[in-house]
Amino acid sequence: MSPLNPARVAREFPTRYRLEAARCDGCGAVSFPPRVVCPACRGRKFATVSLEPEGKVLTWTVIHVGPSSHKHEVPYALAVVELADGVRITCQIADLDPAQVAPGLPVRLEFRRIQEDGEAGVIAYGHKAVPA
Repeated sequence: MSPLNPARVAREFPTRYRLEAARCDGCGAVSFPPRVVCPACRGRKFATVSLEPEGKVLTWTVIHVGPSSHKHEVPYALAVVELADGVRITCQIADLDPAQVAPGLPVRLEFRRIQEDGEAGVIAYGHKAVPA
């Protein structure tokens, strides 16, 4: 497994841990993760907003051969979830048999352990989707 970059982990804390996005002051577009330049209007002023953790599955795939950090979880579903604010994120579906995942499945994001970097490494936390 490749080591986690501590600087990258520190930069991503607000996004990963508090589910924060950026709303463009110019056009109102919401970017997750936050951007420096708005992809819609090229604006550069943003307000920090917290995303609602509820959404629905748009599409998914089932992972049968995962990375070594997730070998105890296979098979598992990895999905694109559209949150209530329209933001789309990719995350693992937890607490559900992958055969039961379907388009439109209502889900809620929960803060959980994602991976661990070696025996004494950084433990990365983030969001997984669970049935609502």
